[in-house]
Amino acid sequence: MKPLQTILLATATADALGVPVEFKPRAYLKENPVTDMQEYGTHYQPKGTWSDDTSLMLCLAESIIEGLDVNHLAQKFVAWKNDNLWTPHGWVFDIGIGTRIAIERLEKGELPELAGGFEEMDNGNGSLMRILPLVLYTKDLDRDERYYWTKKISSLTHAHVRSVMACFYYLEFAKKILDGKEKFQAYSELQIEIYNYFEYRKINPLEIQKFSRLLKEDISKIEENQIKSSGYVIDTLEASIWCILKTNNYKDAVLKAVNLGNDTDTTGAVTGGLAGLIYGLENIPTQWLEVIARKKDIIKLCKSEEDN
Repeated sequence: MKPLQTILLATATADALGVPVEFKPRAYLKENPVTDMQEYGTHYQPKGTWSDDTSLMLCLAESIIEGLDVNHLAQKFVAWKNDNLWTPHGWVFDIGIGTRIAIERLEKGELPELAGGFEEMDNGNGSLMRILPLVLYTKDLDRDERYYWTKKISSLTHAHVRSVMACFYYLEFAKKILDGKEKFQAYSELQIEIYNYFEYRKINPLEIQKFSRLLKEDISKIEENQIKSSGYVIDTLEASIWCILKTNNYKDAVLKAVNLGNDTDTTGAVTGGLAGLIYGLENIPTQWLEVIARKKDIIKLCKSEEDN
């Protein structure tokens, strides 16, 4: 498996499935479920168009290939917003409020680690949606270093400890998959390891409690009507892990994620990246991959990583 190519294409594909129905409520998608790639819709984009989720993920992937430096990554985020770097069709058509505010701070010269919002209301899913390539940079580091880099990269746009914790959980899940663990085994092991690690870091117990459905329960047993799919980081993380554990292939996982409604592109993207690592690039429907915007450029980027 080519992990970077798998992460990027699997995320972009699921993101593109969700873009045409972003903000559609779950009730609407129960009556009109997404079953295939669509075009136009919410943002009036061609079939296979991915969102800011994938754009910022590609900025991170490129930065990792070039030798990860948060200042250079910050400039890539600014170049995406202002100069259309890593946009699917040459323009930015969607940007989250928290992400936009943070990038505006970066434009003004704010330190990357201080650009993201620190308040409780700043816990959108804008760092979770783009962070998965970081696992390839940190997987051989010790856990403290993995947390350090997670915090550093999340904080460019989302610096509250809850957003960092969500990103860390997601990356640790991905690391276990890369290490050859089965998904339920990974989930079970993380319930002990992540909880103990958060306690070791002396993170506020009230913050740890926010993750109790992942750390103390079997989230796969929770009914769909209890799974939220908003832009809140914990909703996105829970929904994505739920979709992963409730399905047995890439297609079913990402369609389940998108059809939860509301923040469809991001729930799809976060689910899709993990599903790609679990099931492999070959499990993604060929007809979906064929229409992905800038597919050749994404593959070329991955080839440059292999050449390094």
